[in-house]
Amino acid sequence: MSRLEAAFRAGRTTLVGYVMAGEPDLQRDVEHARAVLAEVDVLEIGVPFSDPVADGPTIERAHTRALARGATLAHAFALARALRGQSDKPLVLMTYYNPVLQRGLATFAREAKDAGVDGVILPDCPLEESAPAGDAFAKAGLDLVQLASPATPPERMARLAKATRGFLYVISSYGVTGARATLPPEAAEVVARAKSACGSTPFAVGFGVSAPEHVRQLAAAGAPGVVVGSAIVGRIERGDSSSQVREFVRSLRK
Repeated sequence: MSRLEAAFRAGRTTLVGYVMAGEPDLQRDVEHARAVLAEVDVLEIGVPFSDPVADGPTIERAHTRALARGATLAHAFALARALRGQSDKPLVLMTYYNPVLQRGLATFAREAKDAGVDGVILPDCPLEESAPAGDAFAKAGLDLVQLASPATPPERMARLAKATRGFLYVISSYGVTGARATLPPEAAEVVARAKSACGSTPFAVGFGVSAPEHVRQLAAAGAPGVVVGSAIVGRIERGDSSSQVREFVRSLRK
């Protein structure tokens, strides 16, 4: 069992947080990431990219700002390395396939593992095209996390659950990432379908989860894990200190 999968076996709802490498700047991103990591069970680190097709306005702006500051994949590795030096909690890179291919699958996997990364999420890499990355990551000891959408039929979700490593990322709503005032009406039904299709494979529900009440609703529906991203990135964008960001994430945990 990988460290990432073990985080979902603790007998409680697993809280997954997200930060963008290079936000709020190239120096203080470590401070903010540590604050979030202190309160979550798993931390996703966003790798700045010029065409983040799965991300909504808040995280897209973070990509743009981080790139303008000179944040790169190497900087994301450095951030992971700094966090790994102080924590044993799982770290996951959230990136797109282009930077991975540019680096070379084997090189990327080796560098990610050396930085202390446990898993990788590639939102633009469908199951049918994921074998090369999955094989390269597995050889390096990394989990490739697959994604399922609200439109994923049960039989395909079962295939995704079988193929994924660490956990299955289940998208709660149609569209891109982004904080929402309320969860979409289909969220509970998506959780129910995932529970039926995934069997013993853990999954986490994300996209639009932005308030303690959302976390409670998804946990009550039976979601083994919940992902919060844009709500955290938005607070960093508006200038919240690391302690303020940590307090918000603590409210999600409570």
